Amino acid sequence: MSPWDAFLHLANFVLPALGVGWIAAGLAKLLWRSQLRGVGLVRLGTWASAAGLVALVAGLVATGHDGKMATYGAMVAASAAALLWAGWGRR
Repeated sequence: MSPWDAFLHLANFVLPALGVGWIAAGLAKLLWRSQLRGVGLVRLGTWASAAGLVALVAGLVATGHDGKMATYGAMVAASAAALLWAGWGRR
């Protein structure tokens, strides 16, 4: 495997967590505009993406394979929990 192929493989592993985290943070800021007025989008997106990435790594370690549906479900749940914590729980 060339370095470029390794980079693409790693990027394709990380991008679902980043995409779900930032899209969920943007939608949360849009839907709960008044409640999340004092919370920055960068903070929400970073926490949601980091939680999703942790869930992806945990799923890879637990199952031994990348791309399992249970892992993606855990990624969505972890991102939602991180949004709740970063947006409403910790002020």
